[in-house]
Amino acid sequence: MEEQLVSFLTVAAVRRLSPHMVRITFTGKALGDLACWPDQQLKLIFPRPGQSVPRLPVPGKGSDAMRWYQAYLAIPENERPWLRSYTVRAHHPDRSAIDIDFVLHGDPHLESYEQPGRAPDGRGDGLGPATRWALAAQPGDVIGRYGPSADYARPLGAADWYLLVGDQTALPAIATLLESLPEGARALAWIEVGEAADEQRIDSRAEVSLHWLHRDGTLPGRGGALLEAVRGAEFPAGSAFAWLAGESSEVRALRRHLVHDRGLGKQSIEFTGYWRLKLSQDDAPTPEDLAEARERLAQARAGGAGEG
Repeated sequence: MEEQLVSFLTVAAVRRLSPHMVRITFTGKALGDLACWPDQQLKLIFPRPGQSVPRLPVPGKGSDAMRWYQAYLAIPENERPWLRSYTVRAHHPDRSAIDIDFVLHGDPHLESYEQPGRAPDGRGDGLGPATRWALAAQPGDVIGRYGPSADYARPLGAADWYLLVGDQTALPAIATLLESLPEGARALAWIEVGEAADEQRIDSRAEVSLHWLHRDGTLPGRGGALLEAVRGAEFPAGSAFAWLAGESSEVRALRRHLVHDRGLGKQSIEFTGYWRLKLSQDDAPTPEDLAEARERLAQARAGGAGEG
């Protein structure tokens, strides 16, 4: 069956999981037939102010991701919807529904991942458009989606044990990865969250050693707690495969430590910068972002596990 990558999503339920995270359940066309895999990513398409639903690009039949994105960029800027990447936390095929967890980056009572002052959409509250939408979401609200596409499925590589490290933005993906591990597998995981109340129960058939790190007032992306924890950890014997995600500079620092200090091969590290300190997804890529993208592309072409 051909994947239906673009459609509208309707909010079915909203549930606050913790001080810094809300789970939103969506229903939508073709979600019942959605193929599922761990760490499943898709693009959410948020309406501009004044729009009840986002304007979706119409690139034509048989279009690939690049043509779709070109059609997206062709929409006039004042009508072009906001595009953000999220993880599918759970799939409910019997209800044609999916769950997506939103980290509440810019709640005025919490820390903000957005640049202080003016938000990317020009408002002065410091909230990003996705955070603002999630805070106000109600059943019946409509956004769009692009994906998920099986072309971007990236399974964990074969190894004796797994290392999973990320901040709160990576919590949904890490949870799906741990839940997917089979009996007999072994994993070490470190997850940084805002406070103890942000911890979640994660079930797994594998032998998992899960460590929670609390910022407790330290701003996201600034504390270095994940790198410090991994540096001080005693790793098991045997081959390892690492999965890293979170703020880009912190993820790059973790990767450097694993490669240079721990001796992991680059092909044994999957890493993704989910967000950038003081920058939004609408800002131009930095030289470090471009270098990372070139390396990941070269590894994908070489047929390796990649560093997604």
